[in-house]
Amino acid sequence: MSRTRTTRRTSRTAGLAALAATTALVLAGCSSGDAKDKASAADSGTDRGPITFAVGKDTSGALQKQVDAWNTAHPAEKVTLNELPASADAQLQQLQQNAQVKSTAFSVLGLDVTWTSEFAANRWIDALPASTSTSGLLPAAVDSANYRGTLYSVPWQTNGGLLFYRSDLLTAAGIKTPPATWQEMQADCAKVKALPQAKGASCYAGQFDKYEGLVVNFSEAVQSSGGHVFDTNGNPTVNTPQAKTALAWLAGAFKDGTIPQEDLTYQEENGRKAFQSGKAIFMRNWPYVWDLANKTDGSSKVAGKFDVAPLPGLDSTGSSTLGGYNLAVSSFTQHKTTARDFITYLTSDSSERANLLAASTAPTRAALYEDRALQKKFPYLADLKQSLDAAVARPKAVRYGDVSAAIQDAIYPVLSGQADPTTALASLQTKLTQITAQP
Repeated sequence: MSRTRTTRRTSRTAGLAALAATTALVLAGCSSGDAKDKASAADSGTDRGPITFAVGKDTSGALQKQVDAWNTAHPAEKVTLNELPASADAQLQQLQQNAQVKSTAFSVLGLDVTWTSEFAANRWIDALPASTSTSGLLPAAVDSANYRGTLYSVPWQTNGGLLFYRSDLLTAAGIKTPPATWQEMQADCAKVKALPQAKGASCYAGQFDKYEGLVVNFSEAVQSSGGHVFDTNGNPTVNTPQAKTALAWLAGAFKDGTIPQEDLTYQEENGRKAFQSGKAIFMRNWPYVWDLANKTDGSSKVAGKFDVAPLPGLDSTGSSTLGGYNLAVSSFTQHKTTARDFITYLTSDSSERANLLAASTAPTRAALYEDRALQKKFPYLADLKQSLDAAVARPKAVRYGDVSAAIQDAIYPVLSGQADPTTALASLQTKLTQITAQP
């Protein structure tokens, strides 16, 4: 980090103070499924009161501070933060179970970008009023918040995968630029591992445990080989030469040690901790790692010794899978006006700026990527914007959970050496075709 911890704390405090002073905009209106009396109440702002925000676990601690700032400014409409598990699959399960019984326990839902379609199709979340503004938000993020042409959520945090690399070790090995291709990365690894200071370090850390992260990493490999897991019409396209090339490379990387076997148990935090402890030369992960890996409190051995670049690909720079969270209003909450106001608060420029300063999460507001002060503090913003511009969204499948499970079931055995790519992808093509053909 180019600034001291004191400066970081001051910036964070200033950002949160700005959040507390922000006047939330009232998003009047309701979903088409609401009764007329509820619509009238929402328009007049009478359906206000305490709400609960259900979202995945926040590893930075910054989110609770934002909630506290809201609560100070809105004592009659306090928000309770309900942190769900860190695993995306476990988050989805809890949110689904809550919605299926029409529980009022959750008011604002933090939805992975792949879940909006399922929750909208099942009427578990409200369509947002036509007056809801998405001006200034990244187009790809806004698209992920729509279902069948209707806005059901507001982009809050976006995400693009980045290649974290040990810049100190690459420099010591005489490598001037980060790798743009898989072959270059493997060659760079061989040079770095020959250094005494890199003894015991593995080449690459990704997310290959049998969970949603595996879907993301596999999709990125396919995209980075010139293919797609789904085409623009939502049809599966995994039984292709490009997908076979990608999966064969991943399987080969596990076999030759480029990716260690322990990565088959890695989720985001496992990879981060391995990289921070100096056990990996390269790592694929999300931007949130930047702030944590640069901490100077002893938790990271690589603070100031790493940098980021776009993901590598087969023949050139690779392609990330679009990640992130959208915020939606539960169809079953009693205080929908407050829920809409809280979403406006969290997705405002000042709130997203503070969130970036506090946790290095990727904002959905395009202007923040051009902010010179932020660029100075977060030198990776240009690379992240490049990653987001080239990122590919996962399909807007109503049964996305089934899509994800099918990919996990097919790909994990190949990486663990229990199945071959050609057979696995042919079977996966058939399975995905069946899933997406059903409503």
